[in-house]
Amino acid sequence: MITDASIDRIAEREAAAFCATNPKSLTLAQQASTNWFQGVPFHWMLDWPSPAPLVAAHAQGAVLTTVDGRKLDDFCLGDTASMFGHSPKPLADAIAKQAGEGLSYMLPTEKGVELGEMLASMFGLPRWQVTTTASEANRAVIRWCRGITGRKKILIFNGCYHGAVDDVFVDLRPHPSGWESKMRASLIGQVHDILPTTSVIEFNDLEALESTLKRGDIACVLAEPVMTNVGMVRDAPGYLDALRRLCSETGTILVFDETHTISSGYGGHSNAFGPKPDMMVIGKSIGGGISTAVYGFSDEIAERMAKLNASRPSGHSGIGTTLSANALAIAAMHAMVGKVITHDAYRHMLELARRLVKGIESVIETHRLPWHVVNVGARVEFVCADRPSTNGSEARAAMHPKLEAAIHLYLANRGILLAPFHNMMLLSPATQEGQVDRLVHILDAAVTEFLE
Repeated sequence: MITDASIDRIAEREAAAFCATNPKSLTLAQQASTNWFQGVPFHWMLDWPSPAPLVAAHAQGAVLTTVDGRKLDDFCLGDTASMFGHSPKPLADAIAKQAGEGLSYMLPTEKGVELGEMLASMFGLPRWQVTTTASEANRAVIRWCRGITGRKKILIFNGCYHGAVDDVFVDLRPHPSGWESKMRASLIGQVHDILPTTSVIEFNDLEALESTLKRGDIACVLAEPVMTNVGMVRDAPGYLDALRRLCSETGTILVFDETHTISSGYGGHSNAFGPKPDMMVIGKSIGGGISTAVYGFSDEIAERMAKLNASRPSGHSGIGTTLSANALAIAAMHAMVGKVITHDAYRHMLELARRLVKGIESVIETHRLPWHVVNVGARVEFVCADRPSTNGSEARAAMHPKLEAAIHLYLANRGILLAPFHNMMLLSPATQEGQVDRLVHILDAAVTEFLE
């Protein structure tokens, strides 16, 4: 049994070891606090469980090097932004070439024409638009869905995350009479009540899904086909097919945010396993780390969008920014989709994911831990709970933040970098078997110590 005393003891020791081996990172963190609010350019950089964030010097493939000269096997990969490896050569070459030819024209390019064809072929949807982030893409999609359906409400799943989009920050919380929808209490500066226009239910709850959609007032369901941001929650058998059927029957637009579930296979989860959505959002990895995202949609949706455009007055639509589809972003995606995100890349990633799952399951079995492993293709996570969660509430309850943080720091001190959010790991085309085996070996050593 892993006790709180054991966790506290090891966490304190590992924090001291971190400070001893990362002096330059600590010095730079102190220096940065003078000008950067909270000491970092972006607050999520504080989510690591170390005394201060590691300061990166450079990264290549699946190895990240810090300013202190420490090399880490990188299983975080920029929290998906670099899921296909850091600076793959085709991407680096394309960015360097475009840098000498102009970065943003507000005009289309020849590569952009080719990219549209490539996206349609990869993801199985014929029409596309480009934004700067997946957050922006999700905001645009919500606007389009409300506009073309004439309905105000959207439906999301409890525990979801779709970027910095006001409409999705609604949770189900316990109430004396059962459960109630509440705006997320952690939001800063939230002044508009979004409860009248956003409905939330638990993932895999077929009865709630059917009753909500049959009211006929939902413009779209915005979902990940597998939940990944509250831990990983797999879809129950038949649930996604029922979701697809009910959306079609009720005139509701089905939107899959595949920013994370692109890890499932070539063309994302819906392309690899089905069902097909009406609209799809892809962010982060599609540009290999360059800030860009895309959303795709069917010909039917495109026709409805065109009809809406023809009916509205001229003027700003509320969709898009000046930097959307800039030349650098187009060049980056052209290289990634054309030369990096390939069937061969997925074969390598998925085989390594199976190896990692098997290795961690062996550690769990050897030590008789009440843990389990879940994976979504090349995305793997071990959960410090005895059974897989079926919805967001169960996933939240299964989290063990103090233990997860201590394990993360233990691994980081020994050259293994996980994502700072729960125990998520990504396998890239550049990741090697030796890196996977080393992760499993060090995790086994960590568990041995925590159990002492």
